[in-house]
Amino acid sequence: MFSRKSPAQPLRAEAVSPTRRGLLALACVCCALPRLAAAAPAVTAGAARPIHAKLDAAAKAIEERMIAWRRDIHQNPELGNQERRTAALVAAHLRGLGYEVREGVAVTGVVGVLRGGAGDGPVVALRADMDALPVAEQVDLPFASRARTQWGGEEVGVMHACGHDCHVAIQMAVAEVLAAHRNEIRGTVKLIFQPAEEKLPLGEIGGARLMVQQGVMADPKPDAVFGLHVVAGLPVGELRYRAGAVTASSDGFRMTITGKQTHGAMPWAGVDPVVSGAQIVTAMQTLVSRETDITRQAAVLSVGTFHAGTRYNIIPEKVEMSGTLRTFDEATRQRIMGRLKEMAEGMAASMGAKAEVIWEANGYPPVQADTALVERMAPSLARVAGEKAREGERSSAGEDFSYFAQVSPGMFFMVGIDAPGTQGAAPNHSPRFRVDEAGLITGLRAMLHIVADYTGSGMPA
Repeated sequence: MFSRKSPAQPLRAEAVSPTRRGLLALACVCCALPRLAAAAPAVTAGAARPIHAKLDAAAKAIEERMIAWRRDIHQNPELGNQERRTAALVAAHLRGLGYEVREGVAVTGVVGVLRGGAGDGPVVALRADMDALPVAEQVDLPFASRARTQWGGEEVGVMHACGHDCHVAIQMAVAEVLAAHRNEIRGTVKLIFQPAEEKLPLGEIGGARLMVQQGVMADPKPDAVFGLHVVAGLPVGELRYRAGAVTASSDGFRMTITGKQTHGAMPWAGVDPVVSGAQIVTAMQTLVSRETDITRQAAVLSVGTFHAGTRYNIIPEKVEMSGTLRTFDEATRQRIMGRLKEMAEGMAASMGAKAEVIWEANGYPPVQADTALVERMAPSLARVAGEKAREGERSSAGEDFSYFAQVSPGMFFMVGIDAPGTQGAAPNHSPRFRVDEAGLITGLRAMLHIVADYTGSGMPA
């Protein structure tokens, strides 16, 4: 169904009908991570073949080196489009393993292609994001980040506070294991190491969107694309996946309300943009509570900044605010974006002020996981994690994996990294975000099993 060249005996693992219970969560693109709730029942594991045992053994053998890679990258984090050291490490690793390597994609991205030696099969793509966050680390580790750099005109600390260091290390290990078993792999594997998932400071277009524009999903075009994300709030050994909307869209807006400056003791002599802005902030909540059918479409519209004035007794000329919109479908996304602009302009004008609303051009659409692909591959995750592989619910976080999944059928799943007994784990994006590295091998095995099963590798010809 998904392959241009199907394996001689395509693997069809036991099907699973997705439910809608549990809570799937990740924190990316400046999103908070909700606490994970109970998940849906596990699915039946796919039947094991000899190649799975070989890949598991190889994963165990490389685990220590994978963790070392993760620690090295963690200690040397780089922000979006600045991942030069990380990209060089990845490119050298792939070349040493015999991959076809392309560098400089979307500024610092790296793509590696491995053509299997076991015959024709589909093209499968795996994605790992490389960038860190402008966050100063507060975790006491021997390999904690002390890095600082410039970001948006300011000096900031830099930390892998969302686990992208884990993603890179896992995919480097995937690359090595698959290369060592190349003669047993059917089809083609494309490894995408992506920069700038966390967006860029001045609204620039980057990350997955730019990689797609520059042809990363062509020549060869993947028949399916897979991604993973480590998350706090989920114990080590747990996996979460779902069909349909996995994460929300992520759009940012900037709004300027312009009035007429006057003395605070004589407001009638001017036009107060603070009052106008406050009215708009209050009224915009009705775009969700009164204009959105919340039984069918979920949405979040939040104001994150509100800046006005410099002195208590001076009514300023301008108010500047910014915020974010999260939705799970394009129609709701476009409607609310248009209505916010219409509402703000109308309300400001009614009070003698002027409003300008700018939606940032670098927004992300929702991640939509292909239903048939999820049903086909969920048993592969169940083989890896047993009853700890379960379907979860969608998250209001954002992820630009969505751009890859718009080109080819996609599946995106979560990997637990909370140590046993952890209570109240600091979420992704927190300066206290902490990873139990015992969770990395679960992600590694999951990706290896997915590749073997999707390509039909290790099956009789």
